[in-house]
Amino acid sequence: MPQPALLSKLPDVGTSIFSVMTQLAQETGAINLAQGFPDYDPPRELLEALARQVLTPGHQQYAPMPGLPRLREAIAAKTARLYGYLPDPATDITVTSGATEALYAVLAAVVRPQEEVLILEPAYDLYGPAVRLQGGVPVYVPLSPPTFRPDWDRVAAALTPRTRLLMINSPHNPTGAILTPADLDTLAALLRNTDTLLLSDEVYEHMVFDGARHASVLSHPELRERAFVLSSFGKTYHATGWKVGYCVAPPALSAELRRVHQFLTFSVSTPTQHALADVLPLAGLYETLPAFYQQKRDLFRELLAPTAFRLLPVQGGYFQVADFSALAPGVSDEDFARQLTRETGVAVVPLSAFYHNRHDHHLVRFCFAKQEATLRAAAERLAGLG
Repeated sequence: MPQPALLSKLPDVGTSIFSVMTQLAQETGAINLAQGFPDYDPPRELLEALARQVLTPGHQQYAPMPGLPRLREAIAAKTARLYGYLPDPATDITVTSGATEALYAVLAAVVRPQEEVLILEPAYDLYGPAVRLQGGVPVYVPLSPPTFRPDWDRVAAALTPRTRLLMINSPHNPTGAILTPADLDTLAALLRNTDTLLLSDEVYEHMVFDGARHASVLSHPELRERAFVLSSFGKTYHATGWKVGYCVAPPALSAELRRVHQFLTFSVSTPTQHALADVLPLAGLYETLPAFYQQKRDLFRELLAPTAFRLLPVQGGYFQVADFSALAPGVSDEDFARQLTRETGVAVVPLSAFYHNRHDHHLVRFCFAKQEATLRAAAERLAGLG
């Protein structure tokens, strides 16, 4: 019997390169520095809170659609403490199933067919396909190596009356570049006389190095009035598998986000939300993250210094981008990543995976959110490439 015809909405999209490289690492026994997750546990305080909340009567049923009030109140207090702005927990904060769901819900809520969305590229591989699934048109503005700083003149040139949304990400995945307060001022001036909304992906907000401070859109009064700002508890508490994030946006924007969120996931795990509400007031758990991850960055860069990799600067996040041209001239980044995984036993991600057209700068991305022993073991395997 013939099968019904199915026309794919994303015919050019296959399995994520992150899943592909993780699978290859598992098959070959390679150390997985490809996918962005820690190999250490969340803080003890959070694990104990979850164990306590799971056993609390009444915490096994649906949470309110926007998130537990006590968690939203804790998020508001934290936002005020860090960025000098107190969002209304009732109208401005929505707890989501990870920042991924928040991002998808924002796009589904505000992007209409044929409207344009500006994406600064390289970009997390979800951005473009999520725009296309709404019928929107991704418009890519390149960030140039080695600094991957935005060229605001190019951004301005890409803005048109059809631009519905601009997506930014700081600290930036995959490159670790960060935006500054001056960047936010420039961005505000660019958007001032437009109807363009802003989506600010700030999931690595607590990983900014060398004495710099995270420049959140929430700290900028003009920008936050047109912005959806995304954060991730998974990144903050080394609990990526919990898939809990949130979005802060003005009431009118939050209302549109919630219209989609209620039909996408409705609500997030109740005991998990209670546990996060218990520990969020413990500011030391996130205030120590810059030093914690800077130590890992510095160690990893020191370990790779004797090799022929050319290490690009890392201002934030937990990824190291490296140029492998001296090791494998003329080899594509995807072939090099597979070769490195199979022959050297260290899995990485080719940076072309972060480009819609698979542009190849001969760069790969390492994740250094790993135990010191893991980083040292990987460095030992890479030592022969010096």
